Amino acid sequence: MSDQKSEVKNQRSARMLFTTIYLPNFFLQAATRHQRELCAKPIALIEEHQRKPVIIQLNKDAENAGIRKGMTPSQALARCLRVVIKVRAPMQEKSMQEILLHYAFTLSPFVEDTAPGVCTLQCADCRDWSENVRHVIEQLTECEIRAQAAIAPTSDISFLAAHLARPVLHIENAKEFLAPLPIETLASATATRFSDRF
Repeated sequence: MSDQKSEVKNQRSARMLFTTIYLPNFFLQAATRHQRELCAKPIALIEEHQRKPVIIQLNKDAENAGIRKGMTPSQALARCLRVVIKVRAPMQEKSMQEILLHYAFTLSPFVEDTAPGVCTLQCADCRDWSENVRHVIEQLTECEIRAQAAIAPTSDISFLAAHLARPVLHIENAKEFLAPLPIETLASATATRFSDRF
């Protein structure tokens, strides 16, 4: 009898999947949500309560203009006069996180509020799971929230893969997924995981 229970437990573990839903540039997204007129402009975000405010997030247009994280607003403007400097919007961040968690719970009752703009789900019933995750990403898009997600055998792999998803990535073999990745990608995702908690 105990052998049968053990076998059932092992079968459940084998089917267990983790999903990370990730909102890239979460703080910047929150500060510019519902402002479509800014989409085509270089944008940089600062934390105004710092003694010396510096850029903490920026969009691709700002990056292409030579602006980098850690620059002051004046340094960013010296690189590109068109850059729009935004400040963090805590209320919008809270609202976006609540929306993210709301849709995450439509997928699974096992949801971890991992970090700002990141949640991790555990799923034991994998039927149509990829399609269901893709549907949630579409629902977030309708809420003007850019999201991407990854499905993997472990939460760490799903977190890493979510940063590379366009918009959903399903990893079945962790070793095959990790092998070709440059060490810079692994280091960047790890740094993001810890820095986004603060």
